[in-house]
Amino acid sequence: MLTLPRVLGFHADNGSEYINHQVAKLLHSLHIGQFTRCRPRHCNDNALVESKNAAVVRKWLGYTPIPVRHAGLVNAFCRDVLSPFLNFHRPCLFPGQHIDARGRVRRRYRDADVMTPYDKLRALPQAHTCLKPGITFETLDAQAHAHTDLKAAQALNQARAELFHRLGHEHDSAA
Repeated sequence: MLTLPRVLGFHADNGSEYINHQVAKLLHSLHIGQFTRCRPRHCNDNALVESKNAAVVRKWLGYTPIPVRHAGLVNAFCRDVLSPFLNFHRPCLFPGQHIDARGRVRRRYRDADVMTPYDKLRALPQAHTCLKPGITFETLDAQAHAHTDLKAAQALNQARAELFHRLGHEHDSAA
């Protein structure tokens, strides 16, 4: 018997005007926790999603479609291995603001602004208000410092190789 994964959230790609009342009622009755939507006719919203797909999903999982029967394995890999690596160990460039001679605000990407997404979260004022109930910085710190960046990358590559072996896919060493 095929067991489908539990739906945790629902994202409407084209805005709320494309969601009818029947779908909204169904989502509410199924207790879908998160319902998000892009703003219609705002090209930057979809560009953000597509850039994330290119930089993260396609880099680590490739372009091959994943059969539904393997969705649970891929979801577990993303939740347990990939997301913690990306949040706690992969450095990202965050822009700083600079006012030029004409008075316009410019974004500058400096070496000093490189940090992990978790470090950026910690640097926000009132960062503790951004956490879900029951999550503390102490538990997140323990998770962040459980492995060095190198060990986390090695564990990610090993888990990825095991995932592709289980899926029966040949994979290239993109990461």
